Amino acid sequence: MPLFDLPLDELREYRSGSTEPEDFDAFWEKTLREARGHELDARFEPVDTGLATVDVYDVTFSGFGGHPVKGWLRLPADASEPLPLVVEFVGYGGGRGLPHENLLWASTGRAHFTMDTRGQGSAWGGGGGTADPVGAAPAYPGFMTRGIDAPENYYYRRVFADAVRAVEAARSHPLADAARTVATGASQGGGITLAVGGLVPDLVAVAPDVPFLCDFPRATTLTDRHPYREIGLFLKTHRGRAADVRRTLSYFDGVHFAARGRAPALFSVALEDETCPPSTVFAAFNAWAHEDKAIEVYDFNDHEGGGPFQEAARMRWLRSYA
Repeated sequence: MPLFDLPLDELREYRSGSTEPEDFDAFWEKTLREARGHELDARFEPVDTGLATVDVYDVTFSGFGGHPVKGWLRLPADASEPLPLVVEFVGYGGGRGLPHENLLWASTGRAHFTMDTRGQGSAWGGGGGTADPVGAAPAYPGFMTRGIDAPENYYYRRVFADAVRAVEAARSHPLADAARTVATGASQGGGITLAVGGLVPDLVAVAPDVPFLCDFPRATTLTDRHPYREIGLFLKTHRGRAADVRRTLSYFDGVHFAARGRAPALFSVALEDETCPPSTVFAAFNAWAHEDKAIEVYDFNDHEGGGPFQEAARMRWLRSYA
């Protein structure tokens, strides 16, 4: 696949044209205040996995609207005192998977929390178990246009609120050191990571890989690959709705959360990525507010990005923070 986006030197200078709503902060303050109006009610049930080196807990907590959200907490089996905490968010269509999956972070001696993404978990991996009980206006199949008629109704309002509550739930476990909390994820998980990085002020680090949900005005007109294409197909049917859709999406753009980032950050980008075009990733990276930031560039990769190479890069990088 040839390079299709801007040259790398231009990517390093690129800035998004996405317009931030004047009430962006007020919108998210209200959203989180409403979510926190419900008891967190975080429950950790041990799971018999047969694993000898990692203990796994089946977690349920209250997310947006007080709705139950699932997760896994994985801990080194010999843990006896609070550990650095990695909170991870998963890619589009995936769920938290099975309890014996995804053992990397616990194997590094950290507590590891994986959030299930409401309504997803049926496209790949080991599945998920969190419903999205909120109804929405007509939408194109997928998640990108659910509730896109208004910011208050949009699907990712619920997901991002869940994610902030997931951090709070993970931190509530006695073996998690709240003062050493990291957020990470790839693709959709990277986009959720950016939202958490902008909404949770006291993270020690964030690591979004090939993040999705960034620079919507460019992404939705540059690539014809799903999931961004869901938005174009919705507008193909609902002619004349583009301005309303752009307004809704502006409240969920990773670029605007990045402008509020208050922790060191390690990004990654793939220059042949047609799912999350490089310019949209650089838009968020260049907007990231904290001065301590870096980006790993994978020249000849599509949306798989750095894969295991990026895992190794994250492990090396995190030694300085958690």
